[in-house]
Amino acid sequence: MVKNLILPSFSQEKKEENPGSVEFQVFNFTNKIRRLTSHLELHRKDYLSQRGLRKILGKRQRLLSYLSKKNAIRYNKLINQLGIRESQIR
Repeated sequence: MVKNLILPSFSQEKKEENPGSVEFQVFNFTNKIRRLTSHLELHRKDYLSQRGLRKILGKRQRLLSYLSKKNAIRYNKLINQLGIRESQIR
């Protein structure tokens, strides 16, 4: 699974898993989003799952916004590692 591939890279950097870190939270939300997206492809009328997906997307968006304001280097590294956004040249 994707979680098993990326998790060691986070734990190598920090020497331990820190479930409170922004990167770890975004990583977990990304896994949930991918899982719910695949579920919704099969069950299009599952409106409660759609609502849950929108809530998780909002949480991840707020965390990424916070991280981009606090530390742009960590933000860019995270989005490149997870492949969730196109990198924009500013």
